[in-house]
Amino acid sequence: MITFADFEKVEIRVGRIVSVDDYPAARKPSYKLVVDFGENIGLKKSIAQLVSNYNKDELKDKYVMAVVNFPPRQIGPSKSEVLVVGVPDESGDCILISPDTDVPLGGKLY
Repeated sequence: MITFADFEKVEIRVGRIVSVDDYPAARKPSYKLVVDFGENIGLKKSIAQLVSNYNKDELKDKYVMAVVNFPPRQIGPSKSEVLVVGVPDESGDCILISPDTDVPLGGKLY
């Protein structure tokens, strides 16, 4: 079991996807995302397995939640700098967690 202090260390912040590209270098079908977290954090890359539930047009400009303070993770030739978060659908594929209204970029989940 973790403590509240442990939870506070995880920075889950709001970002907006500004670009989406296919990423065939991943083992499972994935996209390479660039996510804008606002002035303080800036643009970050994420490799995300979202192909089953989203096309590129659906993802462009979508607000998402992401962990921004994990170390970068090498996925094929690129590094994923943030972990975009979601929950599994009935098939185990990712459904993104997204604010349902526009909110300031970089806002921290609490």
